Amino acid sequence: MKLIAIGPELFMFHTAKEFIDEFKIGKDDLIVTIEVIYNQYFKEAAKEAHVLFCDKYGSTEPTDEMLDAIIQDASAIPYKRIIGIGGGAVMDMAKVVSVSDGMGIDAIFDKLPNLKRKAGLVLIPTTCGTGSEVTQLASINRTRLGTKVGMGCPDMYADTSVLIPELLYGLPNYVFATSSIDALVHAVESVLSPNATPYTKLFGYQAIEMIIKGYQEVEKGGVEARNRIMGDFCIASNYAGISFGTAGCAAVHALSYQLGGKYHVPHGESNYAMFTGVLKNYAEIRTDGELAVLNKKLTELLGCPEDKVYDELEELLNKQLPKKALHEYGVTEDDLPRFARTVMETQERLMKNNFVPLDEARVLKIFQELY
Repeated sequence: MKLIAIGPELFMFHTAKEFIDEFKIGKDDLIVTIEVIYNQYFKEAAKEAHVLFCDKYGSTEPTDEMLDAIIQDASAIPYKRIIGIGGGAVMDMAKVVSVSDGMGIDAIFDKLPNLKRKAGLVLIPTTCGTGSEVTQLASINRTRLGTKVGMGCPDMYADTSVLIPELLYGLPNYVFATSSIDALVHAVESVLSPNATPYTKLFGYQAIEMIIKGYQEVEKGGVEARNRIMGDFCIASNYAGISFGTAGCAAVHALSYQLGGKYHVPHGESNYAMFTGVLKNYAEIRTDGELAVLNKKLTELLGCPEDKVYDELEELLNKQLPKKALHEYGVTEDDLPRFARTVMETQERLMKNNFVPLDEARVLKIFQELY
């Protein structure tokens, strides 16, 4: 039984300049990032490096068309190391480029999991959510197939992941909320997964505690308090990434991919739309085992009776990001059975990690309740 997999070495620097000096960024490097981050933190100190701006290829999460374009442009650049600096979308794109060898995204999927990386890979998150810097996974909206899917292979692990809290100080409230809720979902799904181990639970439960206590501090102290503990949110997101990198994510992600794929709802927000709905349905089926352990932990952190734990959790999260019903995103009643069927047909990789098995009827029920 695999207990845990941690692919990259982990570093932490207080500032971007400390990282640039330590890693000697230069002409053999290709920086994959967004323009505002590059201009603010890297333009002068890393000006010898090549750079590709992901926001020039599109403003959504990675699609097959965006990746085909960025791979083509990266293939014309001589580099020995890729440095992905951004949120989960940017880091996912950097991972895919690193193993692409000039191939388009359809060919890449055909060759999974045997892709090989010929250049070094460094990943630096600028949000506190995805944990992508320590996983081999990437989420791609395959528009040509009409669905969002995950992909991964061992060579998509970075050589090095770097946490730089300075890069997160200016996060808009919405980005902070969606990314940190994403990290909380990662942690919760990983501790409930049948693949969880004592090691993944160690990281997962610590992430849950740090994020909830962090929200409670932010509720009291606002943005100033948030910036003061942003390093903790970075670490919590990283812990959650380490946990789900081995234990896996499950139904929350599988269901949210339908909302994100068709209606382009950002990943963290689409996860939150499904989060407590999935937990409540787990509890309707089974209340013992790891769900009981999780609920006890949440009651201690939230200071509430166990039968109110999901409502109290949602109330806390709503102070960061008000939850919407699915119809508020444009979802129609006709979408719901199609969404449920697509989950069962395309998300087996995630659904096998559920706390309890969920069939198509139960998945449809969740969508209907959240509608």
